[in-house]
Amino acid sequence: MRIAFIGHKRIPSREGGIEIVVDELATRMAARGEQVVVYNRKGHNVAGEEFDNQSSTSDKPYMYRGVKVIPVTTIDAKGLAALTSSFFATLKAIKARPDVIHYHAEGPCVPLRLAHWFGIRTVATIHGLDWQRAKWGRFASTYLKLGERTAATCADEVIVLSRNVQRYFKDTYGRDVRFIPNGIERNTPVAADAITRKYGLEKDGYVLFLGRIVPEKGVHYLIDAFKRLDTDKKLVIAGGASDSAEYYESIKTAAAADPRIVLTGFTQGEELAELYSNAYVYVLPSDLEGMPMSLLEAMSYGNCCLTSDIPECAEVVGDHAVTFRKGDKDDLADKLGDLIAHPDRVAGLKMGAADYITGEYSWDKVVDQTLAMYRGEEKR
Repeated sequence: MRIAFIGHKRIPSREGGIEIVVDELATRMAARGEQVVVYNRKGHNVAGEEFDNQSSTSDKPYMYRGVKVIPVTTIDAKGLAALTSSFFATLKAIKARPDVIHYHAEGPCVPLRLAHWFGIRTVATIHGLDWQRAKWGRFASTYLKLGERTAATCADEVIVLSRNVQRYFKDTYGRDVRFIPNGIERNTPVAADAITRKYGLEKDGYVLFLGRIVPEKGVHYLIDAFKRLDTDKKLVIAGGASDSAEYYESIKTAAAADPRIVLTGFTQGEELAELYSNAYVYVLPSDLEGMPMSLLEAMSYGNCCLTSDIPECAEVVGDHAVTFRKGDKDDLADKLGDLIAHPDRVAGLKMGAADYITGEYSWDKVVDQTLAMYRGEEKR
């Protein structure tokens, strides 16, 4: 089967959860003998030019783990990158006539209608209700909503990552969509080394947030709640801005007032593994999510996790983590303070986290379901 992927920024990359998902799907499908093409955006890594690699700078097609990667023209400006890259990628894909084009995220789904008109089977994965994100202005939000509506009305199949969004599509568009969650593999914890030398971080000596520094992630709630706690543990905020420079500056200002708060910026590789491996508690205080890959990754390293109680987080963790009321800084401070005061409870949650998450969410199962859906075999 010939499969095309459109809508991510680029692979290989850790610029966001969508990039991780597309990487996993594309390379695993290629390993099974499928002919897979991904259309990468041109442009620098959102975290900065220092994180660029071949996926950011190449102008020519190349092979990556059995996947053909084709860079496409991109206007690298806020609100225009997804629009332009998905449009030009769609034109290239239509010309190549794959068996299926798989779009990822709401904005890139707008040109899906073109592929539909040309009779190519289209699939859309809605990673979250992106038009609700605070970082977007009116035009961008309207465009994202158009992409959502296009997916709902034109795509042959729509995939969502949570039961909550599945209900939303049924209620809003009368559309039955398929729930296929993300997957995860067990990660082996590593000792603190680089993070000790660079940031002075020790095993169980810090609370960790890891993700994009954007308003809907709720980092401001976490900083406010942490400042209320009398603890010698540090708070590590790991991640870079993503079309949200003003918010990132506000977080830097808030963090500067407390010497216990460490901002690492965008992180990857061994440093990323060390941060996950040695955290006392991982916190995800989001107001809005799709299915957060960082949460799956944190649990796969055996972390005790504390998340907001939005369905997209609560459905993932079940009773294997702690939740607080979304947007409630008082409840967040109480729950985090309780975990800091009760290391035995933290140890108990850590003990079962990796077994639970890797047993519940499997990439092999996700690929099985997705390929069957491409062929029209998968039942809802």
